[in-house]
Amino acid sequence: MKSEEENIKKEQKEKKDKIEKVEKEKTKKEKKTKEEKKQAKEEKKKIKAEKKQAKKEKKESNRFVQAMKRKWLIDGSRTLSLVLLILAAFLGINTGMKVLDLTPIDLTQEKLYTLTDESKERVKDIDKDVHLYFVGYTDDNADLELAKQYKDANEKIVAEAVDEESRPDLVEKYGIQDSGSSGIIVECGDRSKVLTASDLVTYDSTTYETISIAEEKLTSAIISVTTDDIPKVYFLEGYSDFTLDYNMYYLSIYLENEITEVDTLNILSTGKVPDDCDTLVITSPSQDFSNEAKTAIIDYINRGGNILWLNAAMSVSADLPNVNEVLALYGVNPFDVGVIRETDSSRMVANSPDLVIPNLESSKITEDIYSDGIIFKYPTRININEDGLEDLNVVETDLVTTSEESYFRTDFNNSSSAAAEGEETGSFVVGAELEKTITEANEETGASAVTSTLIIYGENYFISDYPFTQDSQYAAIQVSTYNKDLLLNSLAYLADREEDITARKSTGTVTYTATEQQDTIVRIIIFAVPVIIILIGLIVWQRRRRKK
Repeated sequence: MKSEEENIKKEQKEKKDKIEKVEKEKTKKEKKTKEEKKQAKEEKKKIKAEKKQAKKEKKESNRFVQAMKRKWLIDGSRTLSLVLLILAAFLGINTGMKVLDLTPIDLTQEKLYTLTDESKERVKDIDKDVHLYFVGYTDDNADLELAKQYKDANEKIVAEAVDEESRPDLVEKYGIQDSGSSGIIVECGDRSKVLTASDLVTYDSTTYETISIAEEKLTSAIISVTTDDIPKVYFLEGYSDFTLDYNMYYLSIYLENEITEVDTLNILSTGKVPDDCDTLVITSPSQDFSNEAKTAIIDYINRGGNILWLNAAMSVSADLPNVNEVLALYGVNPFDVGVIRETDSSRMVANSPDLVIPNLESSKITEDIYSDGIIFKYPTRININEDGLEDLNVVETDLVTTSEESYFRTDFNNSSSAAAEGEETGSFVVGAELEKTITEANEETGASAVTSTLIIYGENYFISDYPFTQDSQYAAIQVSTYNKDLLLNSLAYLADREEDITARKSTGTVTYTATEQQDTIVRIIIFAVPVIIILIGLIVWQRRRRKK
């Protein structure tokens, strides 16, 4: 009985276990199906989300492109407007400056693009109408712009550009008729002077540099057509190795820029010094004057003629009795064989005892010249008979002297830089003015005194074409432009044209040498302005970003 009950229980348990197993499998299957459905649903949801995201990204991309297009259009329009505004301002400023005719800012060391105060001073009192016609030139030509600045100093001086069509009378009158040709006509009433473009420049044969001499030429032309008295200077020929055509070519160029007529004189041909000679220039006689030349020069002196004498140092003794007789009329003794050398390092160039920086004494000739600007090469002393000047009715004025540390070398075999025993030391006169009274003034008759003035320098190389040193390609007159000033001022003084005594414009290389104020302005424009523009741009950008 017990065994049967156990079997029944066992069967019921097995049946129950089977039912539980079936239900368990059914539950498991249902659960699996449910998970698969959930997974499928999530996958579908994921795909849908991806499609939505892709659609959104595409939409945003299109929106960005459109925004960029709109921004580019707006910024491009603004940029174009800004460019047009800048161009309009630039053109307006240029037009305004032309209308106002303002003097340009000139930062070159030599002030090549603006008139010097000296030129303005020389033309300011002209009371005649002067016209400068630039035939065949355009309004933006640099020389024409320079010429227009004369009007600032004197309203009677007018410069303008003309052509064959607008002024056929001018081109026909002055022979500027060929198409494409040009010329500058300086006209004052019936007097005129014609310059060509080549007249306004010169050339350095050593550096092949083109040098502008426009201001000197234009000022000279203006003065020459308005003045009633143009001095005449003659250079004595036949007795020297220093002539305008040979060894003094640079000087001849500078002389062309002065208010003088320059010519050469061969006394053997003329028999006399011409009556129209205001100044006779004698350069380093290497042979004695002929008796005819001596007589003609003495007659010229007795008429009240003036002389500029340049005498280079002598290395060998020369017999020049007629030359010395002329010099003796002014109390000048014969030149000695020898050369002045310097031992003061501050009064020499490149530590060379033979390149002397002399002292300029106070005089009308030297007052506008830089005190340490003159360079003498192998100067020699001028021997003046101080005790005999009164008897000769001569008054001496020293113009140029050497330092107390200089000495006079007579032994050229001595290569020492120091003075040798017996060589004279001290300050020497190397430039002097000697005024000789030929006839005293007569109060009863009202006759004026007749005087003859000799300006003499114990140097000739300082305005020659000889190289400054053995290793240099430049002449002393190129190295120191004050050398030419000393000579040209001497000529102006002797010709009684003290208004032409000045320190002239250097016409060498154009270099930037702004003043401290000008340099500050330029630096601000170059560096500060761009930085300010960048900072303003960053500030504007940041403000716009914050507003968004």
